[in-house]
Parts: sequence; C-alpha cells; structure tokens
Amino acid sequence: MKRILAIVLTVAMAAGMLAGCGGKGAEDTTAAKENVTTAAAGTGTAAEDDSDETTVAAGAATTATAETENAGAAEDDVTIRVGALKGPTAMGMVKLMDDAEAGNTANRYEFTIAAAIDEITPKIVQGQFDIAAMPANVSSVLYNNTDGAVSVLAINTLGVIYIVETGDSIQSVADLKGKTIYASGKGATPEYALNYVLKGNGIDPEKDVTIEYKSEHAECAAALAEAENGIAMLPQPFVTTAQAKNDKIRIALDMTEEWEKVQTGEDKSSLLTGVVVVRNEFLQAYPEAVAAFMDEYKASTEYVNANVEDAAALIEKYDIIPAAVAKKALPYCNITFIEGEEMKTRLGGYLGTLAEQNADAVGGKLPDEGFYYIR
Repeated sequence: MKRILAIVLTVAMAAGMLAGCGGKGAEDTTAAKENVTTAAAGTGTAAEDDSDETTVAAGAATTATAETENAGAAEDDVTIRVGALKGPTAMGMVKLMDDAEAGNTANRYEFTIAAAIDEITPKIVQGQFDIAAMPANVSSVLYNNTDGAVSVLAINTLGVIYIVETGDSIQSVADLKGKTIYASGKGATPEYALNYVLKGNGIDPEKDVTIEYKSEHAECAAALAEAENGIAMLPQPFVTTAQAKNDKIRIALDMTEEWEKVQTGEDKSSLLTGVVVVRNEFLQAYPEAVAAFMDEYKASTEYVNANVEDAAALIEKYDIIPAAVAKKALPYCNITFIEGEEMKTRLGGYLGTLAEQNADAVGGKLPDEGFYYIR
C-alpha cells in the first residue's frame, strides 16, 4: 500500500504538470493532490464514490473491485475495464461506449469517466482498470514508477492548446514578440510547450515576451477580456467555452501546428495531450481482446471526427461535456489514433522535449523500449 501511495503521489504531481491541457486544469490538479491518499487506500471517498465519476457497463460487465475480476476468464469472455478523463482524451471513445452498451462490440466493456487523474491511476496500479486514457506525460511517470507495469497502445489526442486573442495582431509566432501572453500551467507542460515553440521561432521566453501565468483558465479568460488586444494561451474545450462568453475571442495560433513547424529531421515529434495505456499483466493474458479493443477504438475515433454532431450528442450522453460545447470544440480537439512506430516516434520525441526542460515531468527519465506496444 505504501508503494501504491508513493506511485499515486508521484503521478498526481506529474498530472499537475499537465494543468491547463484538459477540461478542468488546475482545479483537477488540486483535487488530485488533496484526495490522493484516500484514493490510493481505496476508502471509497475520492476515487470510487465521487459524483463526477460515471460508469457505463456493457453486456455482463460489473463493477471491478479487485485484480481477480477477470481471473481465469477465456479470451472471448473477458470484460475490459476502461477508465478515461473527462475532456478530449475521453471524447474519441464515445462511439465505442455506445456500441458496447448496445452489445455491438467484439469485447465486453465497462467504461468509467472520471473528473481527475487520481481517480484513474490508483485503479490501474491496483488492477481495477485494464486500460486507461490519460495525459501523455503521466503515462511515462506511471511506467517509470511501476517498474514497467503498463504499456502505451496509442496516442489518442494531439495538442489542444491554442493562442487566442481579442484583437487581430497575431498571425504568426513571430508576432508574439514584445507582447504579453496570459497563460495557466506555470511549471507544467503548457509552459514547456510554449517555451519550445517560442525558442524554435527565435524568441526568448524570458526576454522577448511577457508571460503572465494564472492559476486557472477562467483567470486567463478574464484577463484577456479586460486587456485591449489581449492574448492568452488556452486549451480546448475551454477555448470554446470562453468564446461563448466573449465573441471577441479568436483563435490565432494552433500550438500543435506550430510545434510541428519547428521540428527538424525525419523523426518528428508532436505536441500531445493524451494516450491510452494497458496493464501489461492484462495484455499478456488477453492479447486478442486488446487487439480487438484497438481496432474498435480506432473506428470510434474515426467516427467522432467524421460525425461531429452525432458524436457531440454522445459526448453529452456520457456526461463528458455538454453537446453544444462539444460540437464547436471537436474540430479543434485533435482526436486521433496513432499506434506502432509512428506513435513511438511522436511520443518519444514529445517526452524527450519535456525531459529537457524538467525530467520530473516524465518520471525522472525517459521510458525504455518496453513502454511502447508495437503489434
């Protein structure tokens, strides 16, 4: 139990480094740190009984309470327990969730949509989830702190960070020079991404721009509204929410695109938000079920991207975000499914970029080859 608590504490701190990239940002980080002890201990107060946690059972699936949930089950009779965070990293799953609920999938599933990472990682460590969607850097921390107990199956979300403004002065990264940028995520992955893109365009983050870090996205939006020709760095779907309240806000730069523009060489990395991981114990026991999950999940992400309005309705159905917000945000959430060698290249490069600025963001070191599942 002490080891589990130490792992979850470490992962909660790493999740803090992602503040600003998900649906609730810094607020979830605070909750993760406050509730991590009870979550790891399994007392039912933070991770199991939270009203923000939604569980969808399909077929004969029941609530998982121990590592032995699927013990002895045949390959075609296993229930895959999947956890995901509210926000972009869960949106690509909704068609799979709906199909599973209707009994139209190769596997049987139980899906849990949680509000904070501390509701996900303890259950992976304790064997109560088999597969989970989580922040990309957190997967590396989890791997390093569990002696390789998980593997990454695929990238499920590219970057969701954008530079927005209330004026019309920013047409390129070069236009940020001399400007003030409001942002959340100081000492976190949003800061590292911004620094990387600025430096890649010959701009010194400490000398050539003024970056005012706020503790929450709402503070950034408020500062943006109050400033004449204000500029801020915000994530989706918060950008869409902010635009609904302030029609002067426009997207100026897509940080994912700007990240890729400064890449050199053939092995290009990407700005990432989320990945999907599997417990290696489960993978070894049920390789065909995991392969079927990957195929079904890939099809789900393709459906979500091609059918925005219907997908938005499903996103609301599964209590991720309201349909009206999802409909507008989906085209900017960069939902994807990238596996194999391309996943390894993009994710490895991304983690390497973070590690150069702060090794703790990836768990102290870059994960080894065993981290990447190549089927």
